[in-house]
Amino acid sequence: MSQIYRPHQQAAPHSALDANAVRAAYRRWAGVYDLVFGGVSRWGRLRAAAEVNRLPGTRVLEVGVGTGLALPHYNIDKRITGIDLSAEMLARAHERVRGERLKNVDALLELDAESTGFDDGAFDIAVAMFVASVVPNPRVLMAELRRVVRPGGHILFVNHFAAERGLRWWAERTLAPASRALGWHPDFAFDALFSPDERSRTHFAPVPPFGLFTLARLPN
Repeated sequence: MSQIYRPHQQAAPHSALDANAVRAAYRRWAGVYDLVFGGVSRWGRLRAAAEVNRLPGTRVLEVGVGTGLALPHYNIDKRITGIDLSAEMLARAHERVRGERLKNVDALLELDAESTGFDDGAFDIAVAMFVASVVPNPRVLMAELRRVVRPGGHILFVNHFAAERGLRWWAERTLAPASRALGWHPDFAFDALFSPDERSRTHFAPVPPFGLFTLARLPN
């Protein structure tokens, strides 16, 4: 049975795209998120869920579960724990779990992805969809996911990563000052999340539409 948990202490604010800015952005978007972003994010969501289903292990952490759009796409043998910083988004995810009778969703928790409080090695797989460019400290997120996923498990990301040259590079940097209102960083670079060693061991695959998003799989 899924649940919503609210920790007593919230994360301290950060200087860039801080936790309060993220909460505010998704408070605004919660009511229309599925309509506005559901379509453009659909391919990435389906690809990530299919990759989770293909990988060994049953204990899955979905980071930034949002309104729960991916939850119906996991195989029944995968036991899902979803976390998000937005209470409003989690409330909608909870409604989805209840309405679609998703028996493999164990919990929906209001937690900071950079400091979850889960035990070391608690999960076989962690998947973060459209989250890495939202959190205040992507490298801290990566370290936390590497901690909570068992050795030999897998960490998956679906995210927009900035072009490293060309017209899209220019456009993304032009949009960067609007990141607080958007709730994401359009100029988010691979190196903001991956160390050189992690990047060398990660499998990257473009995701429609137009390769705007990338599915990244890192063995832990």
